[in-house]
Amino acid sequence: MEQTVTIRDEIWAYLTQQGLSINRFALLCGIHSGTLSRIMKGQQAMAMSHLERITRTLGLAEDYFFTKYVEECLYHSAPTWRRIRPFILRSAQLERLDCIERLARSLLDNLIYAPLLFELAEELFQQELQQSAAIIYENVAISEKYQHSERLALCQYRLFVVALGDDPQRNLIVATLFENYVTRLDEAYQLDALKHLAHIYGALHKWDKVDELAVELLRLASVQYKLHYQSNRKLNKEKHHERPLYSYILYAHLMRAYAYEERNDYKTALEIVPLYMDGSWIQEDDEEAHRTLTQFQEWGTANTYLYRLMDGQMEVLNDYVEYVSTRENEIFTALFRIVQTANRYHWDVDHILTRFADYIPYRRYSGIYTKRNKQINDDEHARFRSELATYYLSRRRFGGNEIAMRSVDFTAEVDNERKVIKGKILVDFEINI
Repeated sequence: MEQTVTIRDEIWAYLTQQGLSINRFALLCGIHSGTLSRIMKGQQAMAMSHLERITRTLGLAEDYFFTKYVEECLYHSAPTWRRIRPFILRSAQLERLDCIERLARSLLDNLIYAPLLFELAEELFQQELQQSAAIIYENVAISEKYQHSERLALCQYRLFVVALGDDPQRNLIVATLFENYVTRLDEAYQLDALKHLAHIYGALHKWDKVDELAVELLRLASVQYKLHYQSNRKLNKEKHHERPLYSYILYAHLMRAYAYEERNDYKTALEIVPLYMDGSWIQEDDEEAHRTLTQFQEWGTANTYLYRLMDGQMEVLNDYVEYVSTRENEIFTALFRIVQTANRYHWDVDHILTRFADYIPYRRYSGIYTKRNKQINDDEHARFRSELATYYLSRRRFGGNEIAMRSVDFTAEVDNERKVIKGKILVDFEINI
């Protein structure tokens, strides 16, 4: 059987090469000579702090011994959490995912480590070391796949959040795999999970699903809010929502209105708007509550104009334009909807396009909206380009073909097949006329 070279073997070789004694090397490392002597004789396990000092003294890369240290922790001495925990934390910081994988997989042969590893994954997740956390979540989930535990559900939720990206179809797969775990989550996480799912399905234009999730979000948030104040219970500080409970209720109404808007049912969307503008039932009376309600009321005012406009009420167009003109973050969405509505009702909105030319996406892909979901951003820009091309081409305006081609290029980039096809049709239309 091939003999494995250990960390101690390499240290002994260095001492021999340099002609150093244990006492002299201990002094260089800043380790007590008696402690180092016991480590070198195999009488004491090497702690992570010892490994770091020895590696630094030898002038090696910080993770040089990490692979061997995994062997040390698992096979050359009894595994102890006091040694393993700081090693996993440092491995995460140095992106040694291979070490984390080996340790997590081996340790979970003994389920006593499941809660310890899970809590460490939570710590890594909060530190935004998400790939390292995901490895541990995956292994904990595998070890508990038959337990139907809350910990299993939370592992799946964390993995769902980590896996979300810019690929719509990939996000759909991730959402589908996770959705069955929502009801197993602690109530403190269910609301945010439903909100994340609604965003994914919204970006994929699955508006019936968005409405379904919004209704469930509204139900759960309302129940939790009522129970919280009726029982005067304290929310678990360890497990908290991303936002105050009342904001989920308002947001659920907002999502429902948006789902109806996207299904062209503007009258129903208008009926829902007052539900997220009214905060008379909110019992909190602090700055955050006032700020949140003000934001929803501003959205409600803008959306009232918008839904009336999209319902064909041209008389609100100028008022809507003046309203959004002082709200830079809303100008892009307003332009998109104005052009979309102009195409539907054959309105002339040239004066508006001229006034807000800097916000037209084929001229400048705005960075104003970086806080929003990138997938939704890309989708809206793609749709705006298509609508703008339709508007100009229907009037046989110079430059329409350029806009349409840019629409094709951009929508191909964001993997929106439906809009690519529409852009192709628009180019063909320009050529034929």
